[in-house]
Amino acid sequence: PLVSDPQTLRFTRIPVPVPPDFPGWWYARYEQGRRDGTREAFAILDGDEFLGVALAPQIDMVERWAELGYMVVPQARGRGAATEALRQLTAWAEDELGMLRLELLISVDNAGSQKVAERAGYTLEGVLRNTYLKEGVREDVQMWSRIPADR
Repeated sequence: PLVSDPQTLRFTRIPVPVPPDFPGWWYARYEQGRRDGTREAFAILDGDEFLGVALAPQIDMVERWAELGYMVVPQARGRGAATEALRQLTAWAEDELGMLRLELLISVDNAGSQKVAERAGYTLEGVLRNTYLKEGVREDVQMWSRIPADR
């Protein structure tokens, strides 16, 4: 699963070590976000095969802005699953929610995710230095964005 994959743990906000109650806590947090319109998560599937998740960890309906993200299992990497998931997540955020700005925060060391962002039509804006990722981890992250003019 994703919570035991070193690359997922390295490049996401999943805490390390992963608390035993993390999956339930995470699910409850996203269920609450779905109800109040502040976050959303979708499974990435190939038929019945679980490939990962596509996320909107932050949604601001007033400012019409959202942060998006994606995680795929190791065996799905390099198959276009993350790119297609991000394209669909982007279309959902733009068409269903009316978002006017979408953002991706990607580690400067995560070349694979940077390629996904570029292939999905996002623009690299720059680097946010020494950004908080999770407890004990600060790093430089790239800010990628998409606005209606990028369609």
